[in-house]
Amino acid sequence: MDLNIREYTILIVDDNPTNLAVLSEYLKGYGFGIAIAKSGESALKRTQYFQPDLILLDILMSGIDGFETCRLLKAKEKTRDVPIIFMTALTGPEDKVTFTVPLALA
Repeated sequence: MDLNIREYTILIVDDNPTNLAVLSEYLKGYGFGIAIAKSGESALKRTQYFQPDLILLDILMSGIDGFETCRLLKAKEKTRDVPIIFMTALTGPEDKVTFTVPLALA
């Protein structure tokens, strides 16, 4: 199977400019199309106009956090089937429980 990476767009959602820059440059280097949203609210607005093939979503953001953003994206018909990968620096056991519960309910 030939995978033409240039046909795929990844939406990166993060409120940290450094994270956005590093991730976008890295993925662009492999040929992926990149779209950026600096908040959950911005991600929801952007996905009204286009459907990314993958969403990389930070959990800890000001405004609506990554969990709520994920719930809202999964509630929309247009984005419910788009894969979402959470990005976080959280490592505690209580955080891992939080990750599991919203995903099961989404």
